[in-house]
Amino acid sequence: MTDFTQAEKEFFMAEALKEAQKSLAKEEIPIGCVIVKDSQIIGRGHNAREELNQAIMHAEIMAINQANIYEGNWRLLDCTLFVTIEPCVMCSGAIGLARIPQVIYGAPNAKFGAAGSLYNILTDERLNHCVKVETGVLEEDCAAIMQNFFRQGRERKKEAKRLAKFQESQTLA
Repeated sequence: MTDFTQAEKEFFMAEALKEAQKSLAKEEIPIGCVIVKDSQIIGRGHNAREELNQAIMHAEIMAINQANIYEGNWRLLDCTLFVTIEPCVMCSGAIGLARIPQVIYGAPNAKFGAAGSLYNILTDERLNHCVKVETGVLEEDCAAIMQNFFRQGRERKKEAKRLAKFQESQTLA
């Protein structure tokens, strides 16, 4: 496992936030991920479920796939996964199966989090692989991109309802 300085952690989390921006540009839930080995990014990912019509295309899965190809191995030993939002159950399982020893995430996920919020899959000693987990790196930035995405979605729905009501009233008039 690599011991990163705070500046290095923030640099790699900023790279994960760049990945989240790619999702945001495609109106996907903005979560981004990078996998680092020997201070080099070997895998990148962002949510692409809507774009690819695949339920499993979470940021972590995309980054793990890319890192597996880069390494030529399904085991991602000596790697650290940086992700903007706490991994879900599926992604936590994939992280363990890939044998990634360290995860650093920005903000918790109170509704789906499986690395401390709802479940503790990554640190569950009953499983054959435990992961060191660190939280809170660029937490405000990581939380803000998600909060803004969902706030804008609610505003779009509200505006669509208002417009539909207006059009209905014009039709009846």
